[in-house]
Amino acid sequence: MAFSAAIVATLASSEQGVQRTTSASLMSGTLESLSGLGEDGSSVGSDSEINGPVRGTDKYGFLGGARYSEGSEAELAVAVARQREMKWLDMFRNWDKWASHRFQKVKMRCRKGIPSSLRAKAWQLLSNSQELLESNPGKFDELEQEQGDPKWLDIIEKDLHRQFPFHEMFAARGGHGQQDLYRILKAYTIYRPDEGYCQAQAPVAAVLLMHMPAEQAFWCLVQICEKYLPGYYSAGLEAIQLDGEIFFSLLRRVCPMAYRHLKKFKIDPILYMTEWFMCIFSRTLPWSCVLRVWDMFFCEGVKIVFRVGLVLLKQMLGSVDKLRELQGMYETMERLRNIPPENIMEEVLVQEVVSLSVTEALIERECGIQVRKWRESRGELTHQPGRRLHGTRAIFEQKHRAAAISSGGSLSPRCRKQKGRKNKKQNMDREIVKRGERE
Repeated sequence: MAFSAAIVATLASSEQGVQRTTSASLMSGTLESLSGLGEDGSSVGSDSEINGPVRGTDKYGFLGGARYSEGSEAELAVAVARQREMKWLDMFRNWDKWASHRFQKVKMRCRKGIPSSLRAKAWQLLSNSQELLESNPGKFDELEQEQGDPKWLDIIEKDLHRQFPFHEMFAARGGHGQQDLYRILKAYTIYRPDEGYCQAQAPVAAVLLMHMPAEQAFWCLVQICEKYLPGYYSAGLEAIQLDGEIFFSLLRRVCPMAYRHLKKFKIDPILYMTEWFMCIFSRTLPWSCVLRVWDMFFCEGVKIVFRVGLVLLKQMLGSVDKLRELQGMYETMERLRNIPPENIMEEVLVQEVVSLSVTEALIERECGIQVRKWRESRGELTHQPGRRLHGTRAIFEQKHRAAAISSGGSLSPRCRKQKGRKNKKQNMDREIVKRGERE
């Protein structure tokens, strides 16, 4: 899809007068950031804000740029790291049992951080992409052999060198990292021709490639696009717009001061949270924080993305002192686009994200309210919000329900209980929507 054109068109149709011009200008800056283009049109990538000599590779593979780590993060003691690795290896050996019956322990270990040596395997198991790969032998190779739509291939080709150009995998034009990234993104346009390609998929696929081979990364990307963030990368961007409304409503609960500030200057959520959500913060946070966020995201789903965004706004706009420096729309947008990495401490961020009381149920209830408002003001959605699954547990429950139906058997007690909870939640959601209308 033509990512930039879609959002600009959306803004143009929803804004009026001077506000339309201002919002479109700000959105243009956001899109420029996402596409990785500098003011002169050069391909400087997501790390372009840092200039200077290339240094030795850090422990994440970065040669320099904004994602480069100076090695100042606190390192785990070797004994503790080995102990965590052994615990994860034990979970791998009995994964279905852990995911089905001991999920709270899995979640706790994801929040502590997955050992780097086992992260690729863990992400594949958490997302169930490993099973998808195993049930589709040779499919990725088949997709590679197909010609593909030249419209998408041309855009993908132009985007390759913009993805983490300071990382050793993607630093060389035409190198193996860029080649694998092209293979994955091309394969997805053939696998889902109705969706095609969205620029925000490129950094997501690149992060996966930093951890696993192309075929594994492809199926992991499929799960992100279809289970975790369905509709995010589709034409029209309805899903991300809807989540923007949900996010803004949640912000009103979590940090009224930040909410009032953004509302005062008419800063629409789509202006600042598009890159955050669609790229899963891979272009926003220090790299150690990115990996911790992704560990939790694969386990708990989009709830983590909402929480991280809310925590960031709370940190940047949540006090009188901080707002004193931001006297207008442009100053605020500049702060939201350029979050100082020194202000984001890994353990502090994770702790605040974990402790934030934004649940799956709250997100879904708010989704029901916002869908109703959308239909009243804009008509029917083409995107189906109910397709989203909230992480590992929901994916496994769906898998078990599908297996039970296909085999003609009955649902397990756990699935029956889950179905009952879902029906009860749907009834509660209807009541909340009605109450919201009355208010």
